[in-house]
Amino acid sequence: MSRLYDEYCKTYALTKENSDGFFDAVGDIYFSPEVQSLEQYEQHLDIDRLRHITAVAYISYKVCKKLGLKYTEAARGATMHDLFYYDWRDGETGRWHKLHGYKHPKYAALNAKELVPEISDLELGIISHHMWPLTVVPPTSPEGFVVSLSDKYCAAREVLYSVNKKYKKKFLADVERIKRNG
Repeated sequence: MSRLYDEYCKTYALTKENSDGFFDAVGDIYFSPEVQSLEQYEQHLDIDRLRHITAVAYISYKVCKKLGLKYTEAARGATMHDLFYYDWRDGETGRWHKLHGYKHPKYAALNAKELVPEISDLELGIISHHMWPLTVVPPTSPEGFVVSLSDKYCAAREVLYSVNKKYKKKFLADVERIKRNG
């Protein structure tokens, strides 16, 4: 668990130089204006959506690479798994987002197809099924399961970071340690 936590911390200090090829795999998507615009949306309390998708995509990339799975497609699907351009908590527009947890994978998949017209079926499946078990159909690939589990792991870390001052202090110190040690 410590290695997974360290990889998660690394996502807060990620650069092209220390990304182990991650940005080579997702850079064309990740650095697009559409994905970069996700920084304006709250995802899990103190964490914005761009920060969240960075963590999920990088963790998925590393785990799939370690398991001998299709890590590039996993990272690309994970980069677009929450590709929706609204704040589902917003009172004015939020009324039609009451079932957001069930519906946003569909919106993200539609936006992903628009952003990447040549998107693979594997990537679309990852996006469409990442909210399992909230959505009925489970992931249809090992890579999809990795992304779905990475999403839950990162969300739990993000909520903990936002609500627990002691954890937040330790986490920020760990990020600094990783920045110093590479």
